[in-house]
Amino acid sequence: MPLEPYKIKVVEPIHLRPRPVRAQALRASRYNLFRLASRDVYIDLLTDSGTGAMSVKQWSALMGGDEAYAGSASFDQLRATVREIMGFEYVVPAHQGRGAEHILFMAALEPGQIVLNNHHFDTTRAHVEARGAVATDLGGTGHENFDRPDPFKGDIDLNALESFLTRSAASVAMVMLTVTDNTFGGQPVSLANIRGAAAIARRHGVPFFIDAARFAENAYFIQQRETECRRWSIERIVKAMFEEADGCTMSGKKDALANIGGFVALRNPELYRKVSTQAILFEGFPTYGGLAGRDLGAMAQGLREALEESYLEHRIGQVAYLGERLVRAGVPVMLPFGGHAVYIDAARFLPHLARQVYPGQALTIALYLEAGIRTVEVGTVLAGRDPNSHEERLPELDLVRLALPRRVYTDCHLDYVATAFQGIAAEPLKVRGVRITYEAPVLRHFTAEFALLVPPRRQAPAKTG
Repeated sequence: MPLEPYKIKVVEPIHLRPRPVRAQALRASRYNLFRLASRDVYIDLLTDSGTGAMSVKQWSALMGGDEAYAGSASFDQLRATVREIMGFEYVVPAHQGRGAEHILFMAALEPGQIVLNNHHFDTTRAHVEARGAVATDLGGTGHENFDRPDPFKGDIDLNALESFLTRSAASVAMVMLTVTDNTFGGQPVSLANIRGAAAIARRHGVPFFIDAARFAENAYFIQQRETECRRWSIERIVKAMFEEADGCTMSGKKDALANIGGFVALRNPELYRKVSTQAILFEGFPTYGGLAGRDLGAMAQGLREALEESYLEHRIGQVAYLGERLVRAGVPVMLPFGGHAVYIDAARFLPHLARQVYPGQALTIALYLEAGIRTVEVGTVLAGRDPNSHEERLPELDLVRLALPRRVYTDCHLDYVATAFQGIAAEPLKVRGVRITYEAPVLRHFTAEFALLVPPRRQAPAKTG
């Protein structure tokens, strides 16, 4: 495990609530961990979005924020940083990644059009479908890929992409790659795959975009695993990734190391004007995008820090450290380990629970009850329902994601997480399935309510006379 490339300057106390208090908190939350109060959580692995620790230079950037409504110097700093790192001419800030998705898709999509992706994550799919468009995944699938240590399992299927565009390019609004692939284990996308997908899209006259939330982590995997790039700097790899794209969406709450923020970056001036119009309607003036100037400055600084190899080595090494501990504990973990999280096959870990009773959600509940650890289901609950048929989508895997906030937890905290899984594994039949008692029509996992199922009674053995 690489040494931390930082020292701790400020600490925040955390407390492990007694088990009866945790049980009451679960009942009060209707068994949805999004509804828990953070004061009742001991180790919070719900998400890596906006939950990291900012650096001293980021805090300094906060103090230097220019709060002008228009023409903010902090915006100029962000735009210059994006141009230098990613190479895009036009930048439109937004309050976070889903804000960026919203204004881009409002400007670029029409009802009935198709967006092709390796795997759309939840908010991306929701914003595509909110426009009346169709989100189609062409990435890796299946249990057969779960344990295989393929280096770039986030790749889009280039043959499927070529075939789809050959048949239906006129209906496709854009091709988008999510790097790393959050829905499929936080797995990286190779530079060769990015180039291949971009070339296919160009050949068919379809714009090519990148969901760049974890672009720096993806670049580190490329450096470590792709032969061509082993001697390249992270900065060179990032430039090579983005030079293939017409634009990107970015959540600054991930690889910009900020607690809030995002942006759309573009090459096309006409699309920039359309996105800016949507930004004014929904986010704010195009030089602040719903953010304070101080947040723009912190995000710009974070983009630079995310490219530091010592940071990335430790960041991805810490995820691998947790993954290795879980493997030794017999937990079925997706291999190789992802960039920001460890993903567990809940159905395999709890084989007594049928898919219909949401084993992923059941495992998140059991883990919180066992040890005060908050995680998130990335399976059937998150997949939601088809907007047209209203039938429940059934992904091939019911995963539980353990997302590590950046620069927050120590190895001792991660050891504690692994020990908690050992406690559940010792008595797995105690974990009960759930049913949904309330769900919203969109992004149901954020606000859904659940009830625990009563376990079936064991029948007494028949008496023999």
